[in-house]
Amino acid sequence: MAASKCTQLTAALSRQLLDSVDCVLFDCDGVIWRGDQAISGAPEVISSLKKNGKRVFFVTNNSTKTRQMYADKLGKLGFDATADEVFGTAYCSAVYLKNVCKLDGKVYLIGSNAMRQELEDVGIRPVGVGPDPVSGVQKDWANVPLDKQVQAVLVGFDEHFSYMKLNRALQYLCNPDCQFVGTNTDTRLPLEGGKAVPGTGCLLRAVETAAQRQAQVVGKPSNFMFECVASQFGLDPERCLMVGDRLDTDIMLGSNCGLKTLLTLTGVSTVAEAQANQKSQCPHQQKMVPDYYINSIADILPALQT
Repeated sequence: MAASKCTQLTAALSRQLLDSVDCVLFDCDGVIWRGDQAISGAPEVISSLKKNGKRVFFVTNNSTKTRQMYADKLGKLGFDATADEVFGTAYCSAVYLKNVCKLDGKVYLIGSNAMRQELEDVGIRPVGVGPDPVSGVQKDWANVPLDKQVQAVLVGFDEHFSYMKLNRALQYLCNPDCQFVGTNTDTRLPLEGGKAVPGTGCLLRAVETAAQRQAQVVGKPSNFMFECVASQFGLDPERCLMVGDRLDTDIMLGSNCGLKTLLTLTGVSTVAEAQANQKSQCPHQQKMVPDYYINSIADILPALQT
């Protein structure tokens, strides 16, 4: 294996690395696909890993799709995948509220219909999905009607995020017994052509600031994201590889959980950024240094076919 971190993965190292793991966790956008197109060779990599007896999982911070919606997209793009191999933050936040928070009441949800569906699938009733327009004056806002059965506020990506949603979340969170959970802290969603739009982290930060409370985040790089997979499938972290394109989510998740890590250069982060982190004396930045990097996951295909 590599003598030091941030090593370019050669064909020989690829074989050694793959022999050392039983399970490979992939981020999705920027790793196996970009937008609505599969990365060239990526479907073949997934198929070959499975033929070689490796377990494969797809781990994403995107909260706008259910597991089944992701499985449908994977199938459409030519990947061999099933819904139970997909762990998105819509699903993982529902699991967290059910199994960790032991929630038996309702959830005020700032999020998507996909999140609503995943919550309902585990027996939790969400309220608040959809637009919430401003009405009345400030005194009315401070006394907005609240559902007494709400025991938690969950914040994910919400295209209908508004001042009234922010205010309603604040009013619920004034109750110290109300749980506060966020899907992820990604502040920008990168798009093709170098464009970007605000991510869930912006919405979550707004609610945290208003409520003067910090959310429990379930998405990468939180350990819970891996624990959610590992607890269901009995995974040994030392025999797992995390493959991603973002140092601050994918690679840090791997570092936090004791996984081997591989940065692919088809997405957000660069080798230069990883090397800068490696030279830093900051422990936080050191966690954003991958064990290996590769131009594209398609580059490991020869090692799988020998």
